[in-house]
Amino acid sequence: MRIMGVDPGLATTGYGIIEKEASDYYPVTYACIRTPAGRDLGSRLLDIYQKVAAVIEEHRPHELAVEDIFFNTNAKSAFLVGQARGVILLAAAHTGVPVYTYTPLQVKQGVVGYGRAEKRQVQEMIRIILKLKEKPRPDDAADALAIALCHGNFGRYSRLLEGR
Repeated sequence: MRIMGVDPGLATTGYGIIEKEASDYYPVTYACIRTPAGRDLGSRLLDIYQKVAAVIEEHRPHELAVEDIFFNTNAKSAFLVGQARGVILLAAAHTGVPVYTYTPLQVKQGVVGYGRAEKRQVQEMIRIILKLKEKPRPDDAADALAIALCHGNFGRYSRLLEGR
């Protein structure tokens, strides 16, 4: 099964695609989509949509996992991330890829086994699980790989709960 993980953001959207065969995972690709701060919001969102759709078309994931929005103290930032997340969901819907969502706590639990793990612990587990020589960089792409791995571990249960 091919899984695409996406870490949504307006300035930087990370994506990572993995292949799951039985209980083994293999990296396919990972990178970031960046949009310049000086451009208007609509063109930045269009850029994210088009690039995510292109990655989906090129790599044909069977399922897409995206992180839920973490709302802390900056409401404006959360709304912007939410808009980026919306165009990612739209790209998946247009290409027919089912979407699953996970909280940051679930992602850490799914990769490290501990929901309060530190970022460096998550990155090290990604490196080990995917048999990478180095921790994946940049951080947004590493986060996307973690989301994909989380879905690889929890996806069966998510599909059962959603009736898919």
